[in-house]
Amino acid sequence: METFKKLKQFYWPFKKYFYFSVLSVLFVTAITVVYPIILQITIDDVVTPGEYQLIPYLAIAFIALMVIKGVANFLQQYLGDLFGVKSVYELRNELYKKLQRLSFTYYDNARTGDLMSRLTMDVEGFRFFLAAGFKELIRVTLLIIISLSVMFYYSVPLALVTMAVMPFLAVIVYRFDKKVHPAFRSIRRSLGSLNTRIQENVSGMNTVKSLSKEDFEIDRFSTNNINYREVNIKTSNIWAKYFPLMEFIGNVSMVALLVYGGYLVINDQLALGELVAFFSLVSYILGPLMHLGFIVNQFSQAKASGERLLEILEAKEDIVEEEQPLSADQFKGHVTFRDVSLTYIADDDAALRNISFDAPPGKVIGLIGPTGAGKTSITQLITRFYEPDQGEVLVDGKPTTAYELKGLRKHIGFVLQESFLFSTTIKANIAYGNPEASMEEIIAAAKRAQAHEFIMEMPNGYDTMLGERGMGLSGGQKQRIAIARAILIDPRILVLDDATSAVDMETEFLIQKALKEVMKDRTTFIIAHRISSLKHADEILVLNDGSIVERGTHQQLIKQNGAYRRIYDIQYKDRDTVMQSMK
Repeated sequence: METFKKLKQFYWPFKKYFYFSVLSVLFVTAITVVYPIILQITIDDVVTPGEYQLIPYLAIAFIALMVIKGVANFLQQYLGDLFGVKSVYELRNELYKKLQRLSFTYYDNARTGDLMSRLTMDVEGFRFFLAAGFKELIRVTLLIIISLSVMFYYSVPLALVTMAVMPFLAVIVYRFDKKVHPAFRSIRRSLGSLNTRIQENVSGMNTVKSLSKEDFEIDRFSTNNINYREVNIKTSNIWAKYFPLMEFIGNVSMVALLVYGGYLVINDQLALGELVAFFSLVSYILGPLMHLGFIVNQFSQAKASGERLLEILEAKEDIVEEEQPLSADQFKGHVTFRDVSLTYIADDDAALRNISFDAPPGKVIGLIGPTGAGKTSITQLITRFYEPDQGEVLVDGKPTTAYELKGLRKHIGFVLQESFLFSTTIKANIAYGNPEASMEEIIAAAKRAQAHEFIMEMPNGYDTMLGERGMGLSGGQKQRIAIARAILIDPRILVLDDATSAVDMETEFLIQKALKEVMKDRTTFIIAHRISSLKHADEILVLNDGSIVERGTHQQLIKQNGAYRRIYDIQYKDRDTVMQSMK
């Protein structure tokens, strides 16, 4: 029950629905046990002595009980569902909020499909037990206790004989729980892996088809599907093993009742009606005891689901604010790195080593170097996507940790190499960071990003709906919309991470021309592999293996026979050869 205790904060505020549902269950259970008593009275006090004039009264009483039971059944079902739905509404909200707060470190190791499985199927599994499992457990317990009480009232010896096998049944149910809980945990994990495989395949369908890897993906999915099948078969084997055994023990009890109860009736130690009532009452005990296996099944699934949900809720939040963070309203965007180092995973090589530089407002910093050199890592430290292992990252002379996190990131505009667009209108995508922007401001931002012209050629202009991840647009078009989105938030710090890599040279020139105006009075970081994208920078940092190996302006670095000059020679060799041949 430890899992349910930890999640109590989400369902206990709605306990009134649970209590009223349980109260309705009490009515239903009490009326259920009254049925055999009415049957006993009908046989022993009406039929046997021939008091047939009492039958209409018994019929009316029986109908009245059925009406009351029907109303109580409706209430316990409705209130139970209300309890479950309201509880998981809060739980699902908190899970989603937690996912928003978790740092990139968490997502570096998480799988999208598995997270989706937790927020859907695991939440629903937990809801089902809240809505029905708790209530069913109480119903079964009450039904057994009340039925036993009536049985002992009718005949203590017959009740003891009938109940003799119950301890064995209880042991079987206990052992079933011990076996089935790990099995359901395996099912949940396997389903998460299966969902991850589907999600990755659908998201990467272009890559799969372009490399003709359909058969390979089918095989990979088949492996996950086989694993899911096997854990389900294993769980089915547990059910197949224990439920027939529980049913057999229940039947032994019924046989004992028939033999000994018949003996008592023959010897006038028990009335016939009482024996008939005994059969109903025993079924009220045996049925729930065997049904306890289903409740244990629900409990095990809910427990396994709850454990997976707690893994998210209890995940460490690496990026936290100070108790009284500074406001970023007067942000100027003066960025300073002081001897900063960063390692993503312990025992791995450092992503950054002793990085130091100063970038006052209005300054353009270019970052260039091979893949994995640490270019993007520098910009991710400014936004506190990660925390440095050593050194300080300062903005306006204050550590980034001193600022309110939302305020800090609000003033940093990102344009990434892989521009992510949402499945909504072009207008909404551009205004995502500033939803209160006017249409005129949106159009102005699009024009500065050289996006207005192609947007107006779309079927519905700015109201054109985009497919998932911007399907229907070219890579260059998506990047220009992303640039417009960054421009619209009017950031104090602008990060262009290979922002023009997917556009042609002419469009790149036009975008850069527009961005020059945007960069005024802002601190700008340009990450690029093409020297043409950053040669106008005030300072260029050349990185390799996490360290700054060269720094200076374009002209200064060209004069050095270093890494930057080698990159320049490679990129401009063919162009210079062509120009020479044209002279």
